[in-house]
Order: sequence, then C-alpha cells, then structure tokens
Amino acid sequence: MTNANTNAGNLHPLFHPAAHYASPEDVLNDNELSAPEKRIILSSWASDMFAVESCPALREIPGMARTIRLADILAALRRLDGEDDDPPPGGVPMRLRRPWAAALRRSA
Repeated sequence: MTNANTNAGNLHPLFHPAAHYASPEDVLNDNELSAPEKRIILSSWASDMFAVESCPALREIPGMARTIRLADILAALRRLDGEDDDPPPGGVPMRLRRPWAAALRRSA
C-alpha cells in the first residue's frame, strides 16, 4: 500500500480523503464537509476498486494505515441518509418447502 500522506497535507480532503480521515466515522464527523461531499468520499471508499481480493468485505484504500470494513462504510452512508438502523437480515436464500414434494417421496 502506498503512503499518500506525504504530499497531500495541502489538498482539500475531498481530493485526497485518505490523507485526512482514518475511518468512515471521521468523514461523518467533519463539520466542514457537506453531506454530498461526505457521500462522495464514502462511496469512493465502498467501490470494488479498493476491495481486498481474498476478502471482498474489506477495502484497502491507498494512503490509509489499515483496511476498512465495507460494512462500516455502508453503515456510515446509511447514517448520512438518516437511516440509523442496520439493514434487514437476508442475503441467504431460504429453502421453501414444496407441499407436493413429500407426496412424490411417499409414492416412490
């Protein structure tokens, strides 16, 4: 990972956010950024471009000292949108019972 902190001190945080923020929470807490600017930074961090190949739930952002969990970035985006709740559970399909399948097994 490259260290982008060396020459980014004079740049606006929007141009090189990894040099100014250590976490999604830091982005949310910056009162100098507008909501759209915060959304730009967080959305760029959530991008698949920064996904860790062996662990897609993590993001490795150049200039940051550590990897960031995608879940933390998405939670920050939800808070920015005024949605403090976690998303509903899901993602794993449920196996539905087929009433006719039991009849087929009994007749076989």
